[in-house]
Amino acid sequence: MTLRMYKSKPKGALPGRRFSLVVLFLLIAFNSQSQTNWIREIAWKNLMDGLQYVELETPEKSVVGDSKISILKVDSRKFDFDFLTASERGHHARTAPEWAQEFDKNIIINAGMYKYNKAQSNKGYMKNYNHLNNPVKSTYFNAILAMHPKDTKKPPFEIIDIYKKDWEKIKHQYNSLCQGMRMINDEGEGMPFTKRPSQSCSMILAATDSVGNLYFIFTRSPYTHRNMISLLLGLPLNIRTTVYLEGGPETSFYVNTGDTIISKFGSYVSNTCNNDDNDHFRKIPNVIALRKKK
Repeated sequence: MTLRMYKSKPKGALPGRRFSLVVLFLLIAFNSQSQTNWIREIAWKNLMDGLQYVELETPEKSVVGDSKISILKVDSRKFDFDFLTASERGHHARTAPEWAQEFDKNIIINAGMYKYNKAQSNKGYMKNYNHLNNPVKSTYFNAILAMHPKDTKKPPFEIIDIYKKDWEKIKHQYNSLCQGMRMINDEGEGMPFTKRPSQSCSMILAATDSVGNLYFIFTRSPYTHRNMISLLLGLPLNIRTTVYLEGGPETSFYVNTGDTIISKFGSYVSNTCNNDDNDHFRKIPNVIALRKKK
């Protein structure tokens, strides 16, 4: 669709208001168009009670790889959640399978981007009970992974959009928190990503939907953040708050249910690692860990 705009002298009152209404209409039309489903129904495979999985070939071909996204759907009520960090666990990073084996976990996912400092701390605020991995809240990240709520009536794991919520209240309501970069807000609106909009990479995300389901989404084939937002909003899932967790070779997606193992890792980052050559899990310092409740 091509939009042509012409300059003309305003006639009558409130020209600015009329222009604003036209822009609003066009934005709504574009947003509706971008959210048209590219797949009607998802054929989930049951891995265990409360855990489903699917691989989908996307309609938008990537520059390398199979152009697929892998989605893990989790019923959070049926799993125990933890943040495992090198800063709290011997001060050394581990691969996703090593984290899973050492701590007896079924699922290991990156817990956000991290700094290349001695502690390998998260780039945003991160705590696990009394352990502070990073005590400083980032002003750039507007999503929080929250677990171990002090009110046991709350879900065991939530992704919270903190752009319009009171951070001072939220940080006292959960024992464990990890801050990350928001991609889709709590109303299902994609973020503009004006900073480095053309950068593409392998990536892993965490998301929720309008009824509280939890999703972990992985792609080895590189996409821009805008591409991925469009793909997610084109799924029949009513995706809501979504957070970017990691990209490139460190991207880790590991599931072990006992009779099924899914091992996936990323590779590509445009301009810095623009290849699909990575053939192994990288050691990562901070992870989200899930274990099936007994």
